[in-house]
Amino acid sequence: MKLFYRLGYYLVGFSLGLIILTFVFSGKKTTCNYGPEARVIRDLAKKKVVIAPLVKELYPNFDSLAYHQALQKASVNFGASTRGLDSCKTYQLQAYWQEKPILLQVLNCEKTVTLESLNFH
Repeated sequence: MKLFYRLGYYLVGFSLGLIILTFVFSGKKTTCNYGPEARVIRDLAKKKVVIAPLVKELYPNFDSLAYHQALQKASVNFGASTRGLDSCKTYQLQAYWQEKPILLQVLNCEKTVTLESLNFH
């Protein structure tokens, strides 16, 4: 079989596969979170948020909605995080709130995320 025909068959099959995948995954909420940062942020976003009383006192406008908005463009500082624990892991996030850079320290437990501190930097 000539190379040109092989390439044609390959492209036809590949195109049909892409079309089928487009129809299969079009209605589903599929994501590709392969990196460790994306997985941590996705895990923090899907759990119930508890804001520490000190953070509520210092920043009364920072609620769970503001937390989720800040989390959308956050990055995880793994060097300042303690993730080797069996129970709850502590993560330090660099994010933005009201267009100002902030540092969030969160305690990630099995079912909840506790916002322990919020600092502007």
